[in-house]
Order: sequence, then C-alpha cells, then structure tokens
Amino acid sequence: MNQRERVLTSLNHKEPDKIPYDLDGSNLTGIHWIAYRRLISHLGIEEDQIFIRDPIQQLANVHESVLKRLKVDIRGVYPNSPSKWKMKIESDINGNKYFMCQYGIKWEMPKGGLYFDPVGYPLVEGSREELNNYPFPNPSDLKRIEGLKLLAKKYHEDGFLVTMSYIGGGWFELPFWLRGFENFYCDLAGNPKYACYLMDKLLEMEIDYWDLVISELGEYINVVLTVNDLAGQEGPLISPFMYRKYIKPRQNKLYSFIKKKKSSTYIFFHCCGSVYDLIPDLIEVGVDILNPVQVSAKKMDTKKLKKEFGNEITFWGGIDTQRVIPYGNSREINDEVKKRIDDLAPGGGFIFAPVHNIQADVPPENVISMWESLQMNGRYSKD
Repeated sequence: MNQRERVLTSLNHKEPDKIPYDLDGSNLTGIHWIAYRRLISHLGIEEDQIFIRDPIQQLANVHESVLKRLKVDIRGVYPNSPSKWKMKIESDINGNKYFMCQYGIKWEMPKGGLYFDPVGYPLVEGSREELNNYPFPNPSDLKRIEGLKLLAKKYHEDGFLVTMSYIGGGWFELPFWLRGFENFYCDLAGNPKYACYLMDKLLEMEIDYWDLVISELGEYINVVLTVNDLAGQEGPLISPFMYRKYIKPRQNKLYSFIKKKKSSTYIFFHCCGSVYDLIPDLIEVGVDILNPVQVSAKKMDTKKLKKEFGNEITFWGGIDTQRVIPYGNSREINDEVKKRIDDLAPGGGFIFAPVHNIQADVPPENVISMWESLQMNGRYSKD
C-alpha cells in the first residue's frame, strides 16, 4: 500500500495499514517558519534556506527531506502568483511590515509580530458600482498553474496523495477582508442583496479557478481545498437560518460544479471553531472532508463527532494546538494523540494532523512527541 492508497482507503471509510499523516499538505496543515527552523535543527537536517510559502500566516515550505523523514503521506500543490501582481513586503518608519495582496487588501505585521493581519479594506462604499469596477485578480490566469502539472504528476507517480489549494480565502471569508468585519456583518443583516452580490462575484471567481485547475491538472489531483470560516469558539458566526439562506446554496453550487467536473474529487472544507451544528448541512452539500476539527471548541467532542457523522465525512486534523501541542509535556501529548486515534480512527475516515497550523511557539520536542506517538499508536494491524 503506497501513500496515496493509504489516504484514499481512509477517505473511503475503510481501514488502511496505518493512519495517514499530513504535514504541509495545505496552508491549513502547515508549520510557522520559526517552529520549522527549530524542528529541522532538532532533527539534524541541514537545508540552505527556509522559504516562506504563505506570507500572511508565515508558513514554511517544508522540504522534501523533512516530509520523507516524517513519513508524510500527502503532497500539496499551490497556485502561483498571477501575471499582474507580485508580492512586495515593505516597512514603515516604525518597523511595521506591510504589503498589498492581489485582492487589493492591505496586510500588516507589527514590529516583532508573527503574522500579517488585514488593516486596509478596499471596498469602502459597499455599492454595486464600486464592486463592478473593482480590479479583481483573474482566477483563470494561466500563470497560476504554470509548471504545476509536472509537479502534480511527479507527486502522483511517486505514490503520494495530491491536494490543490485555492488562491485565497473563500467567498464568505474574503468579504470580511474586502469590506471590514463590522461592515460585512452589517451587510449580511441590513443589506443582504449587496452581500449576496459580493459573495456571488467571488464564488464565480472560485468556480472559474477550479474549472482551470481541474481541466489542466485534474488527473493528478485527488483533493481540492476549500476554505470558509463559519464558526468561532462557541458556535457559528452567523445564525443557522442565515447560513442556510445565504451560504449553503452557494456551497452547493460550488461543490456540485467540482463534482460534475471530476466526480472522483474529494472536497476538503476548512472551518475552524464549533461547526458541529452545521455538519449535517455540510454533508448534504457534498463536503467529504472536515478540517481542522477544532477539539477545544464547544460541541467538538471527537467521540460524539465520529459516532454521529463518521460514516459520512472524514475528519482531517483533531490534535489540539490551542493548549496541548504548544504547552503539554510528552505524557499529555501522548494522551491527546491516543484519545483522538481511539475516537476518530476506527473504520477509517481519519487523517492525522494538528488542528490548523503548528504555531511559532511550539517546541520541536513537542512536534516529535506527537509524531512518535502516532508511530506507536497509528497502526490498524499488528501484522
């Protein structure tokens, strides 16, 4: 059983030889470059340069030597920058770093900070005219996929499961960065026609993007990554009624398009927080994989999740990064790993990964403790 067969077996809710493991298969299962620098030093692996692949989250591009050393089963493919935009990080007089992303949003990292946050929201008027005239990036720009087919083919031929990422936040998440959080919440409540018009604009861009990707790379891509954070620590960010009226039909449109384009594609949906109340809806619209399974959030008990939804959706993540991985000792980390395996692994439908990304403050010893516990407890058969 190679790595791809192992992951596909689990995605089909059957038990492979061992639990599949993901690190850096997406910008949602990566590692901050500071933690990564410490990790490769701890492992005694010498690499000339650490490349930051995701500037906003400051995620490292994990070297192939590290992926092989840690027996990672997944390989991620990431879109290139578009033709008419180039990343340019600058500094102001106070030492704060900033850049304008391809969507025209200003992102800033304070001096000594670890991440970039949105601080400049370009859609200030909230009008259709402004939106119609806005210079959105071209989702079908061929530069985005230049060279990626050969890379995806190589990963496929080497026996890995291949994932493909999108060009930014999803069509529900991006509006908060384009309009500002308060403004878009007000749009949803007080001006839903405009909010829907904006979401539809971004949704069509995402459909065009996946049309291009699947047409050109689809034979080598197994999993497509979609992102829309719908929940917080205590529950959904909007009411279930508003979700089902405005968000669910658009999810259905996107996922139906992807499945029609390539029926064997697995749809990976990333949503942090307490998403429990919406899981039946996510299954209904075609989500195959839920990530990151934020176990520290309300109602996200893994035993209950597996019992209620484990036959219909795969859980990708689940290892607590809010407390255990950064601050736990080796015993606590081992207990965490064993609990999630006991809860989520039976019958397949589980891909082992931390909840979201490994953050800058996580000691390398804790990353290795988590990995070693997986090696000890992650086999389905002792044969």
